[in-house]
Amino acid sequence: MTKAGQYLRLRQIALVASDLSAVEQSIIATLGAPICYRDTGVAKYGLHNALFAFGGTFLEVVSPMQDDTAAGRYLERRGGDGGYMFIADCNDLEVRRDHFKTLGIRIVQDLKSGDDVSTSEGIHLHPRDTGGTLLSVDRHSGGADLMGGYHWAGPSWQQHATSSRVNQIVGARMQCEDPAAVARGWARIFDRSLAQREDGDYQLDLDVGFARFGAPRDERGDGLEAVYLDGDVDAVRAAANEAGVPSEADSISLGGTRFIVV
Repeated sequence: MTKAGQYLRLRQIALVASDLSAVEQSIIATLGAPICYRDTGVAKYGLHNALFAFGGTFLEVVSPMQDDTAAGRYLERRGGDGGYMFIADCNDLEVRRDHFKTLGIRIVQDLKSGDDVSTSEGIHLHPRDTGGTLLSVDRHSGGADLMGGYHWAGPSWQQHATSSRVNQIVGARMQCEDPAAVARGWARIFDRSLAQREDGDYQLDLDVGFARFGAPRDERGDGLEAVYLDGDVDAVRAAANEAGVPSEADSISLGGTRFIVV
């Protein structure tokens, strides 16, 4: 059981897209959420973005504005739009930073940003050390309150967490050529135990949300391939059909990523 004041939670999923406007319009139409923030700070990486809030969890779409960006190279490597980043938050970032270094996990960004409203810190781990998905562990001034300060999403994101179709992002699935090895790596990074599901996937449960690891569903290589939402299945599917969003039997497709409402 988690001790009082301690937490490790899924807070944000990021997608990368070649056409930001097209993907954000599909998300608005299908998931029923307005854009809560555009972070001009990502311009230093050659990107622009849009963020959406779902009950204290966030969906971001980033898109390159210039050549030779990390996100652009990811688009090329995976052959188009898709899942890009898994962000967890915690209360003990210094302890986790030391833990990553002990494991030999490379840190590619160690960030801190803030203002009078909120502050956020984040450690981005090298995707070659995390199985192809960019993994970040953050800490935010909102602390244990999921509806507290989250600087990456702007000063007033709570006013935009208004979707009647989706309550929260609850998980993501990474497809991997060697899912057992990648899952064990994440378990070491997060210092959490793994379970194997009846369908063969591996699952790592956080205090809020989960990370799942399984065999590839396509030829795009290792990476984040599905996002799980807590919401109204019928409402989301009806909106997707009306908006002409591609769908499968159990999912819809947004930004080259499967979205599964549970």
